[in-house]
Amino acid sequence: MAKTCQTVAQSKPPENSTHPSSHRGHSAPIRFQRGAAALALFLLSCITASVCQAQNHDVICRDGEGDFRSAFRTGVKVHVGAARNEEMAIRACDATLGWNDQSLVIAAAASQVDVDAFGVDLGMGTPVVAFQVKKSEAECCMAYKIYSLREPPALLRSISGGGFFGAADTDLDGRVEIWTDDAAAVAGFENINLSDLDFAPPLVLRFTRGRLLDASSEFQPYFDQKISEQQAKLKPQDLADFKSSDGKLGSTSALPPVRIIQLRSVKIKVLEIVWSYLYSGREQEAWRSLADLWPAADVDRIRAALLSARARGIRAQLDGVSTAVPPGHEIHAKIFDGTTLTAATPGVTPKDVAPKQEIETPKPILMERPRPATASELGLAQTESLLILVIDSAGKVRSVEVMGNPQGADEGLLSSSSQWKFIPAFSAGQPVASRIFLGVSLKR
Repeated sequence: MAKTCQTVAQSKPPENSTHPSSHRGHSAPIRFQRGAAALALFLLSCITASVCQAQNHDVICRDGEGDFRSAFRTGVKVHVGAARNEEMAIRACDATLGWNDQSLVIAAAASQVDVDAFGVDLGMGTPVVAFQVKKSEAECCMAYKIYSLREPPALLRSISGGGFFGAADTDLDGRVEIWTDDAAAVAGFENINLSDLDFAPPLVLRFTRGRLLDASSEFQPYFDQKISEQQAKLKPQDLADFKSSDGKLGSTSALPPVRIIQLRSVKIKVLEIVWSYLYSGREQEAWRSLADLWPAADVDRIRAALLSARARGIRAQLDGVSTAVPPGHEIHAKIFDGTTLTAATPGVTPKDVAPKQEIETPKPILMERPRPATASELGLAQTESLLILVIDSAGKVRSVEVMGNPQGADEGLLSSSSQWKFIPAFSAGQPVASRIFLGVSLKR
């Protein structure tokens, strides 16, 4: 049994709990529904899990807090938990892979360690486990380490420089993307701290026949939403004042400090608009926006700086650019039903054949929810909520539906569900998308 704020994957339906949330998540929008469903169906097949209060990032282990253990069918075992000095746990995290009597250290005494995907096919032709590792709190970014789950496990690919990583079958088409950002490339860009940004340049990656490709241009609506949000925040007078500045807004500027701060906010929003176009494969639109929104005398300088930052970022680690599926050739992965059991037919089904589910149901890796702010929110959080989830083949939640009274929905729980992680469902040994029942509550 897992303790509060720990996660342990088991072969039977587990009672798990989890913690921290991401402030820079990149999963595709989750669909929420509130409807009625028969409780009798829920009793046929469900997972019961406890949900821990959210902190900053949705990672399994932070500063020695948190634990995850699981074993894949190949015999490879995963453990993430507190690092130890002799027998004493310390405020750091370790991660190991084990098989037979051997072990492989993935991370030692790291500030943060997370399992983003487990048993998932990322497009590399083998089931993998994907770790996120942040060596120290002072570092800006994570390293994403992908290991095979066959004996002996091997490092297949490492990606560095993202603020956070999240694998998901975004379009439920059977292809898994890795959502991240180019945080390391823009850390300190124009003397701007990452914490001052609304977002670093987003990136969507995908493995195709073992090659790691940039698939960002296939998700332009996501980038367009980012662009629209920043455009709506630009006030005409502030934008006009920024365009009248030197663009650098350095300490030698003759403007008052308060006004420099205001114009730096405009500058950041303009940068975020431009790199949203640039990183989504629309370079001409990026430069048109730059010409419209940036001080004319400084356009050439900042354009060169943006290209230089992108060239030294995650794109330098990739093997190419993905080609979009032509319209009309899209595919949709089957969503397997984990909500019912195959019932025996009296007089027809042999006595030695037991009812079974269509799939091996998902198991929680990490679940979190915001800390309840009021007594009524706490009461809702401590009451079991009955949900129907669609979980993709990467173990990420694609939609959630509330069973029962929609007026009694726990909004904090629903808003956090898009960040939950699972070991995905399996059918015939392959990870698949599934629809399951889930009963959750906040347990102290």
